[in-house]
Amino acid sequence: MEVSSLTLDQLMKDQTAEVAELNSAGADRRRLMDLGILPGTRIEVEMRSPLGDPTAYRVRGSVIALRRRQAQNIVIRLLPNKEE
Repeated sequence: MEVSSLTLDQLMKDQTAEVAELNSAGADRRRLMDLGILPGTRIEVEMRSPLGDPTAYRVRGSVIALRRRQAQNIVIRLLPNKEE
């Protein structure tokens, strides 16, 4: 059994991932869920700020910005790159 220890803050620009689980609770978890970040959701890096925090992610056709601290609470599974 493979255990994913990657979190969203570790996702690179040309990679695509799927949300595996949310490790936050309370209002932080609710905010992520309201933004469409749920297990099974595809997510990719859209743009990083010059200092690396926050980072913009594409989620369900929208672009949202998350701070590194928030992204560290989102466990991901890398998806294979599409080569078209």
